[in-house]
Amino acid sequence: MVTLLDGGMGREIQERRPEAAHGLWSASVLLDEPDLVVEIHREYIDAGAVVITTNNYSTIPSYLGKAGMQDRYRELTRLAATLARRAVRESGRAARAGGKRVAVAGSLPPLEESYRADLVPPPEISQPIYQGVVEALRDDVDLFICETMSSATEARTAASAALAHGQGKPVYVSWTLDETPGRGLRSGDTVKQAVDALAGLGVDGYLFNCTHPEAIEAGLRELKALTTKPIGCYPNRLNKVPEGWTLDNEITTGLRSDLPRHLYVAAMLRSIEAGATLVGGCCGIGPPDIRALAQRLG
Repeated sequence: MVTLLDGGMGREIQERRPEAAHGLWSASVLLDEPDLVVEIHREYIDAGAVVITTNNYSTIPSYLGKAGMQDRYRELTRLAATLARRAVRESGRAARAGGKRVAVAGSLPPLEESYRADLVPPPEISQPIYQGVVEALRDDVDLFICETMSSATEARTAASAALAHGQGKPVYVSWTLDETPGRGLRSGDTVKQAVDALAGLGVDGYLFNCTHPEAIEAGLRELKALTTKPIGCYPNRLNKVPEGWTLDNEITTGLRSDLPRHLYVAAMLRSIEAGATLVGGCCGIGPPDIRALAQRLG
């Protein structure tokens, strides 16, 4: 059975509120337009997603600190979880009735820049921050996903915090890969090294995300041979990330023109053939894409 995840949140916000796509827009929208966040979550649920992820990817101290808001990271993270839970409740999919129950996944993102393994803080700095994120999320989420992890160490630190403070809720790890198929994580760690680094932790499943589907397909085939746990993916539709890009600056990535909806769906079907049982989308994959995938999966 295949579990359908949602798609990206940040670009959906940008497309609907272009004027907001400056500075700490992804975090500020939680306060300024919470209904918009709920609306996008609801669109993914209506499209067929049975797991939605909280919109707290940028509510981390390093980003909030640029606006003097670092002390509010727990508050904003908690708000993101509350809004995701509200979306499920308003969708009528909070209980098993006419369809599958929708689960809320709490995001544990990178604590500095995405894709930058060289900037990952050491565990003694990361661990207490991740603990704060987990504690802010845990009352309103069903599971945790340590996502866009660029190194084996980063993933182990985040997963350890979720397992230690998440009240026994499932914990999944999702790594981001080098865009060249077969080259492992963006840190240079191999997929095997990344899996081995989580040995003994009791993680519930492994995924790849925010990477081109071509690299993900190769990664899944390697991962499938290393574990009997559930595996999955949620690729992006971004161009190669330019040097100097950050989550809140003015450098844009743009979307790939060679990955239209039908080719995204085809890539997900190949990922399923490679062993994925959890599939969805990341940056640039929106509700229409998830709906098309849901329809193809029947």
